[in-house]
Amino acid sequence: MARPESGGSRLEGCVDGLRGKNLPVQTTGRGRESLPGLPAALVELRDAARSAGFGLDIPGADEARAERDGLVQQVDDYLLPRLASLDAPLLAVVGGSTGAGKSTLVNSVVGQQVTAASVLRPTTRAPVLVCAPSDRQWFIGDRILPGLARTTETPGGPGTLHIVTSAALPAGLALIDAPDIDSVVSENRALATQLLAAADLWVFVTTAARYADAVPWDLLRGAQRRNAAIGVVLNRVPAEAAVEVPRALQAMLAAGGLGEAELFAVADSPRRDGLLPEQEIAPVRDWLQRLAADADARAGVIRRTLSGALADLDRRAQSLASADAAQGSAAAALAREVEDAYASAQGEIDQAVRSGTLLRGEVLARWQEFVGTGELLRSVQATVSRFRDRVVAVVSGRPTADAGVQGAVESEVESLVRAAADSAAERVVSAWRRDRTGRHLLAGADRELARSSPELDERLPAEVRAWQGQVLDLVREQGADKRTGARIASYTVNGAGLAVMLAVFAQTGGLTGAEVAIAGGTSAAGHKVLEAIFGDQAVRSLAKQARSDLEKRVAGLLRAEEERFIARIEQARPPSSVDLAVALRTWRSAYAGRAVSTP
Repeated sequence: MARPESGGSRLEGCVDGLRGKNLPVQTTGRGRESLPGLPAALVELRDAARSAGFGLDIPGADEARAERDGLVQQVDDYLLPRLASLDAPLLAVVGGSTGAGKSTLVNSVVGQQVTAASVLRPTTRAPVLVCAPSDRQWFIGDRILPGLARTTETPGGPGTLHIVTSAALPAGLALIDAPDIDSVVSENRALATQLLAAADLWVFVTTAARYADAVPWDLLRGAQRRNAAIGVVLNRVPAEAAVEVPRALQAMLAAGGLGEAELFAVADSPRRDGLLPEQEIAPVRDWLQRLAADADARAGVIRRTLSGALADLDRRAQSLASADAAQGSAAAALAREVEDAYASAQGEIDQAVRSGTLLRGEVLARWQEFVGTGELLRSVQATVSRFRDRVVAVVSGRPTADAGVQGAVESEVESLVRAAADSAAERVVSAWRRDRTGRHLLAGADRELARSSPELDERLPAEVRAWQGQVLDLVREQGADKRTGARIASYTVNGAGLAVMLAVFAQTGGLTGAEVAIAGGTSAAGHKVLEAIFGDQAVRSLAKQARSDLEKRVAGLLRAEEERFIARIEQARPPSSVDLAVALRTWRSAYAGRAVSTP
């Protein structure tokens, strides 16, 4: 069947057409890259795109992941190899819908059975590449499509590229029989799309019954956007539709911006030994062979597709950069919820410590027991020496009383920190539940995350005891000179240390009624003891240092709790060593205003 239009091959006129589109022809030596520095910028852009996780469940995340994977694959499969080897054979990928006759077309062009054709679907599970024997060197390694293992003797399974050589195919041209673009097997669909993105030339096969299907046209629109060189084979055209259907398809191609695509109509006729009749396949074969034989035409096709892919890369990378920025904003919003909740918890703990709230209950009772309950208030009004004598007598007679105060302080601090951590965790979970992205990150762990972690239960007692030990060390350091040391000996280090701990909780804003008088008296009494030992300025310094150390330890515990949530954010959006927006600017700087040339 004759082609719908005549007047010479449009693809053979690519060189002249491109000269008028700001893509000046440059001359390079064989195999030498025409845009030095561009591959390095491409690698940086690819690495940045690859590291962009897009794991946060925000609108457009699925599309961004698919775009990312496609960009990375095309850079590795096509752009870098083609830039490094501009004089490599032209690669034509034969793709299309299920049952369109792709394998039969490849076999018929070559004139022998080089790829399996069958009525079973899907027929092509692993792509087959056919080239001239002299061109085998270009494809046997991983120059293109490095992710596909090579086979040569027998076809391999999925994830392989079977290399076949045939003397019937001219040097300078290779054909790939690709899986179905609408295969029922998702891996086949993905591989077909990957192969088409790695092609210099698309040979798109459809049928008279399916030329208007949606899936092929989605890919064709993508080819148009990238200005890829395309040839369309309309297969199995019934005799009664020999004019009408090709004309309708030609109109659709023109409306879709693909009016320059070569269109071949192949009649629905019996095969001979599994091949299309010579009169039907000859126009397609002649067109491909002319491209292989004409270096200028072949170079024009390569330059057109390469230039279009490079130009479209900017759009795709910009889309990814915008999606990555949206991911960053979503991550920052989620992190702020976490940071605000735990900062509030830190503030609550600090306020409770400073307000004197911890001087109520068990701590107050144990301290009174330590210094002598019955005469506490009278002791506050007595001289320092009388109060000191009372403390010494109590300590001498009841050597374990200080342990009661220390244990009560430990218990109260632990309860305070644990309650604040529980409250912060509950606030974060509640906030994340209200957000689509947050719900996705919780991933069913709401109940576990809504309270403090088991690790806090393990670390908290040790940290509080370490703080108490640090307070005692401060007391020892302060009493390093003989005079102060002698005074400390009168009260014991523990006694003075406990007084410092209570001085940390000296303010009484959190107490009311009788508690204020008792706690205030308790603090004042302890303060007088400390003044007698260290002096007023040293007392203030000790209390400040002790409070600061407690705050730092609590902050460390809360940071560990906070990290449970931050880790989930970072797992979905890992920190990248290469910023995508920066890589895009580098790419634009390397590529802007430059032209692709061919040998």
